[in-house]
Amino acid sequence: MNKLLDRISSPEDLKKLSPKELINLAAEIRATIIDVVSKNGGHLASNLGVVELTIALHYVFDSPRDKIIWDVGHQAYAHKILTGRRDAFRSLRRRGGILGFPSRDESPHDVFNTGHASTALSAALGLAVAREKRHEDHKVIAVVGDGGLTGGVAWEALNQIGHLREKVIIVLNYNEMSISPSVGALSKYLSYLATGQHYLRVKDYAKTVLKSIPGFGWPMIKAGRAMEDLFKKTFFPGLLFEELGLRYIGPVQGHSLPSLIEVFKEAKSYDDGPVLIHCVTRKGEGYHPAVENPEHFHGAVPFDVETGEPTAARGKTSYSAVFGRTLTRIAEGDDKVIAITAAMLEGTGLTPFAEKFPERLYDVGIAEQHAVNFAAGLALSGYKPVCAIYSTFLQRAYDQVYHDVCLQDLPVIFALDRSGVVPDDGPTHQGVNDIAYLRHMPNIILMAPRDENQLQHMLKAAFGYGHPVAIRFPKGEVVGVPLDAEFKDVPLGRSETLKEGRDLLIAYGSMVYPALEAAKRLEAEGISLAVIDAKFALPLDEEAILKYADEGRTIVTAEEAVAVGGFGSGVRELLDRNGRFGVRFLSVGLPVEPYMMGKQAEIRKLLRLDADGLTERILTFYK
Repeated sequence: MNKLLDRISSPEDLKKLSPKELINLAAEIRATIIDVVSKNGGHLASNLGVVELTIALHYVFDSPRDKIIWDVGHQAYAHKILTGRRDAFRSLRRRGGILGFPSRDESPHDVFNTGHASTALSAALGLAVAREKRHEDHKVIAVVGDGGLTGGVAWEALNQIGHLREKVIIVLNYNEMSISPSVGALSKYLSYLATGQHYLRVKDYAKTVLKSIPGFGWPMIKAGRAMEDLFKKTFFPGLLFEELGLRYIGPVQGHSLPSLIEVFKEAKSYDDGPVLIHCVTRKGEGYHPAVENPEHFHGAVPFDVETGEPTAARGKTSYSAVFGRTLTRIAEGDDKVIAITAAMLEGTGLTPFAEKFPERLYDVGIAEQHAVNFAAGLALSGYKPVCAIYSTFLQRAYDQVYHDVCLQDLPVIFALDRSGVVPDDGPTHQGVNDIAYLRHMPNIILMAPRDENQLQHMLKAAFGYGHPVAIRFPKGEVVGVPLDAEFKDVPLGRSETLKEGRDLLIAYGSMVYPALEAAKRLEAEGISLAVIDAKFALPLDEEAILKYADEGRTIVTAEEAVAVGGFGSGVRELLDRNGRFGVRFLSVGLPVEPYMMGKQAEIRKLLRLDADGLTERILTFYK
């Protein structure tokens, strides 16, 4: 039983607790997070690392009047527990339950929906400017991790925050290393000297004295300036933020509630521009397995609390793992192959590649735009870059894909992991737009495998096309077909007929096997459908499609992506260009809307993208 947590229904209840009770509350929150994530899965290490930080924020500030924005948002579990969702937290990441990320639909305490990194600072500045224009009086706080600061948009926001001098409080959660109390205290003291008036007075006094020395004053001042710059860069890293126009406080021990409360109160009282508080935390704090392996417990599957081991039996391998192993195999025979990831090394299956070819693996941080431009430069120089980026995150580099890769027709390969329906993470992580946002790009080739065997062949073939290539594949387990020992050719723009029939059902990627099952069931209803595995959304196999495009016949397309502008739209455009207006046409895909949270099979069923739903939709269309 949580003796303290059961008394917390809102942040106001925190203010009634003693310092000792706050420390005990942190332990109860950690135990609750570990218990729920061990059953439901979720982001564990990052959330355990910010428990004290979250308590201190809500103890000092007055949410929702004061606006707290969590960058990325996968570290907001304690925030949710403390803001009226303590009981609902048991439903985390389950269908109909609460999201693992901040959601404005859930609570007024969730100020901004954050699922992608580096956005909180810009949003915070917008809120701060609006506050001043409305003559309101509340605080705006952005909590951003050191990983979030690897994104360029965060630095664009910092630049503008420093320029406008708006009152924004930035909590920089640095969790890449831990520091001892003595070093932390010394750093805090030196930072105070560097940013306070004592430092400036000593500096001005020294300059006055040196000027008074005939013949030597100015040379000594110049030498002193050089030494001062070196001294500041060595001992006062916070001056980087000072020079951007932000007052810097820190480093602060991020697991010390008294220290956090003290500096948050100081920042709250500061009324002369933006403040950055540098907190040092440790991912996984309070749970040894997560401390030892924070990356493994970043997005954890259900696990045994005692051992940290997964509770579910290991199933089939994932598409990510097949991709990573295949790329490593290809790289063994080609030293020009380079892998690029944007802070998703393990998630994209590239760990084996990194272990075997560390000098050819580049993790650029949460900087998808840079990743794509970086790949363009490599391709321009004769190398063969592969950008392994989640479908939903490549959206952030839309202009770079278009302007820097496709317009120049550079042979960069994009491995779009997590394409289609993504389980558990909610609307921000659905990889459903990539076909639509890539299909109009010049020179690009779009591919999608129906299973893991086809994935390995497509990846190998992509290196031979000489153009930009995007290969989309889903999150989760593979189909379970055998893998060929040798790579097979994948002719550019050629589909594969898997079943003969009068009318046509042409499916793309993950929809091929549901299409086969649906066509089999529809035979019993007197509907004869050929099934074609499109393989390519661009270029389309025009000959194979037009073969079924006679007057009065039916063509159905199926894709696990938004139908608007997607694969089906491409087929419809092909029919129109060729004057095949008499064809009955049905495009099966996803609507343009935020998608629900749940398990992959559950969402596919609800959206009628499984064999049952596809059968029903086609049968209704024929009637």
